[in-house]
Amino acid sequence: MLNRNYGKVDMEQFMELNQKRLGLYNQLTNLRSKRNKLSLATKEAPKDGKAVFIEQGKKIKADIKEYEDQLKQVESQLLEQGLTIPNNTHPQAPIGPETNAHVLKVVGTQRQEEGLEDHVSIATKLNIIDLEQAAVTTGSSFYYLQGMGAFLELALIQYAMHKAVSKGFFGVLTPDIVRTNLAYGCGFQPRSGESSQIYDISTKTTSDELCLSGTAEIPLAGKFALKLLNEEDLPQKLVGFGHAFRTEAGGRGIVTKGLYRVHQFSKVELFAVTTPEQSEDMMNEIKALQEEIFTELGLCFRILDMPTEELGASAYRKYDMEAWMPGRKTWGEISSTSNCTDYQSRRLSIRYRPKYQTTDQNTRFCHTLNGTAIAVPRIIIAILETFQQPDGSVKVPQVLRKWLPGEPTYLRP
Repeated sequence: MLNRNYGKVDMEQFMELNQKRLGLYNQLTNLRSKRNKLSLATKEAPKDGKAVFIEQGKKIKADIKEYEDQLKQVESQLLEQGLTIPNNTHPQAPIGPETNAHVLKVVGTQRQEEGLEDHVSIATKLNIIDLEQAAVTTGSSFYYLQGMGAFLELALIQYAMHKAVSKGFFGVLTPDIVRTNLAYGCGFQPRSGESSQIYDISTKTTSDELCLSGTAEIPLAGKFALKLLNEEDLPQKLVGFGHAFRTEAGGRGIVTKGLYRVHQFSKVELFAVTTPEQSEDMMNEIKALQEEIFTELGLCFRILDMPTEELGASAYRKYDMEAWMPGRKTWGEISSTSNCTDYQSRRLSIRYRPKYQTTDQNTRFCHTLNGTAIAVPRIIIAILETFQQPDGSVKVPQVLRKWLPGEPTYLRP
């Protein structure tokens, strides 16, 4: 956990709490059993003999209430501590901060000539973005995509969904609101001392704790929550479209300018449920699909094996993909893929029944994996800056043209 930059968890205290919970649970079970026997005895007793049983019942009822309250408190403490414990780490993952990432591959050639503009300047001239009125409407870090900008988003979504389905993924449109405990179960809770990236929702119509989804990964995982699958039905591969909402706490500046870091964006997500034996191959399959998508879009990008301090709570191993963004003159993350092993499935109870039953284990926990196919704003940045022309136009990647009105080769001011 220290290699992953997570605070130290007092495991002795954790085990003591677990033992306390077990003791309270057993005492509560015994009291409930006594209550049931007492209830039966009260029914069978003569009228003049019921009073003593009723008094005993009142005492047991009060004891049950006391133990239920204690159990609820201990379970809450256990859950709070348990959610701070991250997944195990792949033995080959680099150790340390982001600077220790291993570059596995570079695809394409970086544009580095002088005079290249950034995406905000390009998009403004093309009239495909409106940041000013979005700030009036909602606030900073929101945006309107308009004209061909709106169709460019739709083209990217259509392209990614079709591409994934052609590789055997099942298409899903996901809800954008999820239960907060589902998001936490997927590993989306802040580390100690960090601000939450989740937008919480409070309404008078429900007592459920709800939040806006930070990624379609969360509702896609929820699609399998509490399920018992058959081994022969695995792996299951989904491609989901949804909107991502993130508070993105932090200052503004060149790093976050324009579309780079926003509070709401469209995203196409890849998600898979596998057996433990299938998950490593599935991670490579997702990575290969992502590489194919960004290659067909004509981007210059690199693939990184991310170090321990960059792994979220759920990730056992994570690959990032970064595109070269000529206007920003730097690499920018456009995608990632993570093998979460059984971290999420244990918290969401996603199990499978082995094809060949064993005496010691009738069901096992699945492995879950996720990867970004398209995070729309970041890809728009990469396209605008990579394919900008001297006359202010932008060449449209071939694979997107059929989804744009008129199927243009260039977007022109």
